[in-house]
Amino acid sequence: MFFEKGDGVIEEPISARLRQRIRRDFPDADAARGIVGALSVLAAELENSLQSTERLLAAAVVIADGDVGRFRSAVRLARADWRDLLMAAGLGREDWPRVLDEELSAR
Repeated sequence: MFFEKGDGVIEEPISARLRQRIRRDFPDADAARGIVGALSVLAAELENSLQSTERLLAAAVVIADGDVGRFRSAVRLARADWRDLLMAAGLGREDWPRVLDEELSAR
C-alpha cells in the first residue's frame, strides 16, 4: 500500500528496516503480513500527526516485541493518542532518532 503525499510523491509507509524488524519479531509469514497490513492502515490514520511515519509505526512494533496481542493493544493506543504510543515505546523524547536507529538495527 502506498500513500500520495501533498506534492504528488508516492511513498511506501513501511521502511525497509522496519520490515526487517517485523520479519525478525514475527517469523510466521501470515502474522508478519497481518502486521504489515495493519501498519499500512495505521499510517493512513495517523498521517495528520505530522510525525515521522516510521517512528509511529515502529513504536507499535517495539511495544509488541513479537506478540500479536500486544501489537493490537499498541494499535489501539496509537488510535487513542499517538503521543502515549511514542512514550510507551521509548520514542517520545528528544533522543528518539537514536533509539529508533537502535531498535531497527540488524541484530
